[in-house]
Amino acid sequence: MPVVVQILNAGNAITAFSLLFYTLTFNLRERSARTLALLLGCLAIVYATDVLAGTAVLDSEKALWLQVQWLGISFVPAAYMHLSDALLAATGRPSRGRRHWVIRAGYLFSILAFVLAALTPQLIGELSYVGPIAYRTAGPFFFAFATFYLASLSFTGVNLWRAYRRSLTKVSRRRMRYLMFGSLAPFLGTFPFLTATGGLVPQVPSLTWILLIGANLLVAAQLVLMSYAVAYFGVSFPDRVVKARLFQWILRGPIVASATLATTVLVNRVGIVLGVENSRAVPITMVATILALQFLITLARPTVDRWLFYGQDRNDVERLHLLEQRLLTSGDLRQYLESILNAACDITSAPSGFVAVVREGTVELEVAVGPEDPLEGAEDLPPVLLAEDQVEIENLGAVFRWNGYWLTPLQAPEAGEVAGILGLKTTVHPKDLEPEAVEGLSLLRERATVALTNRALQREVFAAVDRLVPLVEEIQHMRSVARYGNLQSLALPFEKGTGDAGLADLVKKALGHYWGGPRLTASPLLGLRVVRDAMVDHDGNAVNALRSILLTAIDRVRPGGERRFTAEWMLYNILELKFLQGRKVRDVAMRLAMSEADLYRKQKVAIESVAKAMAEMEREATTSRKSGTT
Repeated sequence: MPVVVQILNAGNAITAFSLLFYTLTFNLRERSARTLALLLGCLAIVYATDVLAGTAVLDSEKALWLQVQWLGISFVPAAYMHLSDALLAATGRPSRGRRHWVIRAGYLFSILAFVLAALTPQLIGELSYVGPIAYRTAGPFFFAFATFYLASLSFTGVNLWRAYRRSLTKVSRRRMRYLMFGSLAPFLGTFPFLTATGGLVPQVPSLTWILLIGANLLVAAQLVLMSYAVAYFGVSFPDRVVKARLFQWILRGPIVASATLATTVLVNRVGIVLGVENSRAVPITMVATILALQFLITLARPTVDRWLFYGQDRNDVERLHLLEQRLLTSGDLRQYLESILNAACDITSAPSGFVAVVREGTVELEVAVGPEDPLEGAEDLPPVLLAEDQVEIENLGAVFRWNGYWLTPLQAPEAGEVAGILGLKTTVHPKDLEPEAVEGLSLLRERATVALTNRALQREVFAAVDRLVPLVEEIQHMRSVARYGNLQSLALPFEKGTGDAGLADLVKKALGHYWGGPRLTASPLLGLRVVRDAMVDHDGNAVNALRSILLTAIDRVRPGGERRFTAEWMLYNILELKFLQGRKVRDVAMRLAMSEADLYRKQKVAIESVAKAMAEMEREATTSRKSGTT
């Protein structure tokens, strides 16, 4: 029984640490998640030191670890209250000052309690035992701490009940019930009951161990429930994504680690009973357990995700996963086209060749093989295929001559448009090719055409995703905050919801990729109303609309009159040279006759000016939309 309790204590420490890392990884910006992380950290300290004290041999070592344990115990009440206040604020009921003062007082009391436990015998006394279980006796001020602990529990319960009543939807109220039940875990897991009762336990030893095992299992379940409920606060991801991510994290973290620890300890104990200490079976068992569990999780996860988390949307999600797995990236396309070109060069005995892509009326070199550069001696690839240089080849169609290359258009029969051009530099006339070579070249051309056509379709999909993602993120964010009663956020203008610093940061990132890049194409600024309105003038292209809005905002920073390199024009000149022209920092600093450090300071002011201009444009767009609907 003691071994089982120690394993469960270690499992709870692992679970608390794992959920702490999950919170810090995925939801650190949310205040309720940060306070939960603090509470989980306290729990992890309590359980980890409990395991260390239980495995220690010397009484002095046990006493030391039980003293260190109070670093976690002391701060649990304050973290408890802090979490409940954050949850209540997340439902639209922020503190008007009184709750904040109570929480500050709680942290001061926790600091005092830890100092007393660490440096004096006033809170906890000497080491004592109940059977094999070690604990510290109560000091003169222990019951004052217990009163503080129970008061914090009452404060937390009231706040959680208020947050539950403010939750609007059926789902949010259910999660708040999970949270209220799970919030008992810190109390059950950290309060020093043996110290409070003076070592009073049931007279039946087996009953004591059963109670300890049951309490540990209950605490583990409550920790997961509490983390599950808080994981939804402030995130813009769909519920299925949060569920699947947390489920996988728990499987690969606490479950695998706890199972590995349990099997290792049990195998070691069996080896000791059999008289084989330090058995080689221990590391083998450890490695085998990790590999077996990871293998089983990898096999079972797709099915579990599909049936537990996707629900009626599983077909749509499977299609998205299929697209992800079958996606033809730019690197994949180049590798595939290189293999096609090498095969075509082998068939025609050509020393070099290339494939060019026809995109928006221009021809761009995609890939080339061989020692010769197809653009050497030419300003560009042929903008058109000249009819007078045309040769008709059976089973191959029209072939054109250009700059020493024989060109054949890559044209999909159903599309009717030229997707690209295949060029081969060979002295052999196409009419002199063997029928087998012509047939092979025709097959290679078809494969290259299919690859370019599919890549073009994927570009259209990506363009649609670029327009869709910002709108979906905005909807998901509004859904998450309104679900728990924070209805005011639905009516907030963009700049109030984001904050001036946040908006300036988004503007800086978008300007940094002004001529293309993920910080522009995936910017949350794409969800601005003024950008959506501007999409009408840019054929529905959200990225081009955002680029035009940024340019308009920069123009608003520009002073009137003719451009000059004076102090009045400093901000505009920085924006124009650094972002619109894309010059390096050193070049801009030299042009404006300032140091690089001064340039960075002025650049920050310039970006803030652009952010204010965009906020004003967004406000104007919102006002005009409201006036248009009244």
